Amino acid sequence: MLLRLYNENPNPRDIRKVVDVLREGGIIIYPTDTVYGLGCDITNPKAVDKVARFKGIKIEKANFSFICSDLSHLSDYTKPISNTVFKLMRKNLPGPFTFILEANNNVPRYFKGKKKTVGIRVPDNNIIRDIIYELGNPILSTSIRDEDEILEYTTDPELIYEKYQDIADLVIDGGHGELVPSTVIDCTNDEITIVREGKGILEY
Repeated sequence: MLLRLYNENPNPRDIRKVVDVLREGGIIIYPTDTVYGLGCDITNPKAVDKVARFKGIKIEKANFSFICSDLSHLSDYTKPISNTVFKLMRKNLPGPFTFILEANNNVPRYFKGKKKTVGIRVPDNNIIRDIIYELGNPILSTSIRDEDEILEYTTDPELIYEKYQDIADLVIDGGHGELVPSTVIDCTNDEITIVREGKGILEY
């Protein structure tokens, strides 16, 4: 299913439709403030496994991010963070950044393996943030950006739907996406490090 939603004012009824798909273990493709993402409810192991198989990787080795509606879920899944890191996140989120933090024991065990970190994202996009707020917990996120594909596949929702309709239960058309992914910041050490330059300039 291809569902059109508007970032300025997402239709609450349509938001609930998307949430129903997620609660039933569905996979969705959705807009962010960078590239389109593919994801599912992090509390649904079967859905998470489907996403991992799509990426061709084992869950415990994957660098999936958790997309949150705001920073209120932070302590649910991460160990306590310093004031410096919290201020940095508060200053730059919502925005095109993924913050790598130390995971706590609430992170679903199928993610953990030997990984002790989790990527946290709060995109500057009302559609996906409204979906997560209605769902009540973060969603797993991975980018569908693929260096080897025709560029339009990652930006045009209709072409994305054509290509991925067999994988995703629902594709949200939130307008054209971008080709530049989020900037990734590692906050697990004393020194904050940018590990991937993407969209956005980090404000300190």
